[in-house]
Amino acid sequence: MTNDVVRYGVVGTGYFGAELARAMRDNDGAKIVAVFDPENGETIADELKCEAVDNLDSLVTRDDIDCVIVATPNYLHKEPVIKAAQNHKNVFCEKPIALNYQDCVDMVNACKEAGVIFMAGHIMNFFNGVHHAKELINEGAIGDILFVKSVRNGWEEPQPSISWKKIREKSGGHLYHHIHELDCVQFIMGGLPTTVTMSASDVAHNGEQFGDEDDLIMMNLEFPGNRYAHLEWGSAFRWGEHYVLIEGTKGAIMLNMYDTGGTLRVNGKDTHFLVHESQEEDDDRTRIYHSTEMDGAIQYGHPGKLTPMWLHSLIVKEMKFLNDVLHGMEVPDEYKKLLDGTAAEEAIATADAATLSNVEDRKVKISEITK
Repeated sequence: MTNDVVRYGVVGTGYFGAELARAMRDNDGAKIVAVFDPENGETIADELKCEAVDNLDSLVTRDDIDCVIVATPNYLHKEPVIKAAQNHKNVFCEKPIALNYQDCVDMVNACKEAGVIFMAGHIMNFFNGVHHAKELINEGAIGDILFVKSVRNGWEEPQPSISWKKIREKSGGHLYHHIHELDCVQFIMGGLPTTVTMSASDVAHNGEQFGDEDDLIMMNLEFPGNRYAHLEWGSAFRWGEHYVLIEGTKGAIMLNMYDTGGTLRVNGKDTHFLVHESQEEDDDRTRIYHSTEMDGAIQYGHPGKLTPMWLHSLIVKEMKFLNDVLHGMEVPDEYKKLLDGTAAEEAIATADAATLSNVEDRKVKISEITK
């Protein structure tokens, strides 16, 4: 698509969807035409000076929309994605694309059959630090990758109300809702693991004050070539951490999102780089993690609340990328999996294998999910 103006419709204009719409509106050659959200649609439509429609079909069947941005709660992604594809609209869908592999495959196939772009909202791919780490790995700076460790955890106190994000049936819990790190590890490793093992439970957040998600998750991945990864998530950790550590035969790379910054370590010498776009953004993220704005591992957003500086910058970068692609930009190799459904399918396949491992208390081959 190379139109002078790409026209967008947005499904879901809560905390995140509204910010996606604002960022897209500010791109050259982009126009928000209509939004659909039964709760927040009118408010955001007034702000963006576009139309608010009262049902999904009214949005996806419009001739004046080229691309649909889906930012509904996780369990409500499938219908708008498939209907948009069936009406020959390009699609951007927030993560996790789906809460099970078969739904994900159905969505990806619908977009392939329609010949439209299907971009997954795996925003860690747009971190300066992740991109730089991948460059360092490709250059051989740390040798061959041996092991990757990802940790995203903290402690959570009761909230005034139970968010849908804490209900497993609606969000998928930490594993699916915070699938960024799993996607990032597989991006670094170059694809799917062969075998998955996971232990997960709700160890400290039982009762009516909380949802039903697991608050402690530990996952082990075995990759081809005798390479491994370990990932942790949860809200049952009094000592909060958030990082991705990549260990190689010649050195290591640390992407620290808690005390924000990137480090390359080779022969005992450290070289530092930014995780986000500026030192100000890295410092802002560090400040948030160490302040009362965080509750354990979770920063709660709600309609009307603006995203923090570092996240706003990432959303702007992500939406510009999508708009540029729809205007005909050639897609760099490292981002192709984001635009053909591969990244979405790989992330959900591993999450499903991990879930099965926890339920059946055994190692699970990825092929059991993807067969």
